[in-house]
Amino acid sequence: MEMKPSIQLERIKLVEAVRSAKGPQTPRSWRPVEQFELAAAATQEHKHPLHPATRLFINNEFVEAKSKATFPLHNPCTEEPLVEVSAAQQEDVDAAVKAAADAFPAWSSRPAGERAACLYKLADLIDRDIDILAELQGHEMGAPFGMAKASGVLATDSMRHVAALTQSHLGESSLNTPGVLALNLRQPFGVVAGIIPWNVPIIMFSWKVGPATGAGNTIVLKSSEKAPLTSLHMAKLVVEAGFPPGVVNVLGGLGPVAGKALAESMIVRKIAFTGSARTGRLIQQMAAASNLKVVSLELGGKSPMIVFEDADIEQAAQSCATGLMINSGQICVATTRVYVQESIREKFLTAYKACLTAGKIGNVSDKTVTQGPQADKIQFDTVMRFLDEGKKSGAKIEIGGNRHGEKGYFVEPTVFTDVPEDSSIHREEIFGPVAVCNTFKTEAEAVRVANDTEQGLYASLFTKDLDRAIRVAKALESGSVAVNIEGWYIQPDMPFGGYKQSGIGRENGSKILDAWLENKTVYIKYKTQA
Repeated sequence: MEMKPSIQLERIKLVEAVRSAKGPQTPRSWRPVEQFELAAAATQEHKHPLHPATRLFINNEFVEAKSKATFPLHNPCTEEPLVEVSAAQQEDVDAAVKAAADAFPAWSSRPAGERAACLYKLADLIDRDIDILAELQGHEMGAPFGMAKASGVLATDSMRHVAALTQSHLGESSLNTPGVLALNLRQPFGVVAGIIPWNVPIIMFSWKVGPATGAGNTIVLKSSEKAPLTSLHMAKLVVEAGFPPGVVNVLGGLGPVAGKALAESMIVRKIAFTGSARTGRLIQQMAAASNLKVVSLELGGKSPMIVFEDADIEQAAQSCATGLMINSGQICVATTRVYVQESIREKFLTAYKACLTAGKIGNVSDKTVTQGPQADKIQFDTVMRFLDEGKKSGAKIEIGGNRHGEKGYFVEPTVFTDVPEDSSIHREEIFGPVAVCNTFKTEAEAVRVANDTEQGLYASLFTKDLDRAIRVAKALESGSVAVNIEGWYIQPDMPFGGYKQSGIGRENGSKILDAWLENKTVYIKYKTQA
């Protein structure tokens, strides 16, 4: 069975249309460099071999960590060393925060149209460099080229949406009390921080930097130590897009050092984090213990898919496979719990397994590969541990269950059936190409098992019954619910975030700038008679 692209992946055609006039792009070789000129990077780098930035980006300059500290990066496809990246320490975080604080008065005073123009330009540059960004993401964390490229479409969609909101965002006023004009002003926090994960850095950079700067804040962004190169290349584009020095600062570094310094900073007034629930709790604690900074969290998921007996089985199977295998299972909305009505179990499993085995596993330097490796050895070992636990739980392996190959952190697409509801593979986020597939008898049972989790980021269902679709969508405890949609789906004009322990706050949507703005009420007395 051919594995069809999802609605989301088909949006990559938007980027291809933008870039078609440039002609075919020749493959680029990997060549890390220690030094580079920003001007040359702005005009030539997108046409030449990959030259990844590896240093800290502070005040529109790339600098080494003051202590010269670095951390190693390895290619997960080959397990070979890739490059050493500067690791921000406390003094580097302090320097970045100071640069942001110094830049804030002028940036926040700029007309909204000028801030929006920088965001529009940055989106155009991401489109231009999308092949480079996709290849960097493949080198550093193993993302398949097509998936990484599609993530660029989501990123630029979001950034252009924010740019438009920047020019139309308004406060409120009231004349309800005679003699008083009441104004509600929305004003930027000042210096804010973002800590992003390694799995979709192009999207996460845009989701943090776009609304933060569009609202008039200045930002210090910490990239993941597993995938710093993509964010550092986007830092180059920040300069080319016309952002003044200090407005956007990008740091590589380790969470317990650089992330901790941002969470505990007395100058940072808001911090937005995407990652694990465990780290999210720590950030909340550090924020509360320092200056009670505002915290927003987008955390993990254990996304259910409910397939009713009246569903289009082929479409549902395709959706479950696509939803699991995008980014090799390393995505927070991955379809990892599948619940199928008993009467269609065998037909569904046959179609589901056919879709999962239709993909191509391998080194993502081959742009036709659809499944790459796990991001690093730690993530690989975690997935293998879950596979062992699944085998011991008494669940049945329908396909997969093992490492793929002998080199690189590859894992076979795996489906467990007849899975105990209290088992780790059923309850915990695995972040790999591993799904459980159980059956249900009634609608009520399907909703119960889907909601029986502390995570509630994304859920899906397939049915031809509109009344049932509405009932179940309302009943599911999830921040997003997809009905009869292949794969996973997000659009920038609708909010994205989770119920329960999947997070606090929302990204995207028509109100996204409010999340990056303080509320101030001003009362002005006036004479009601001349």
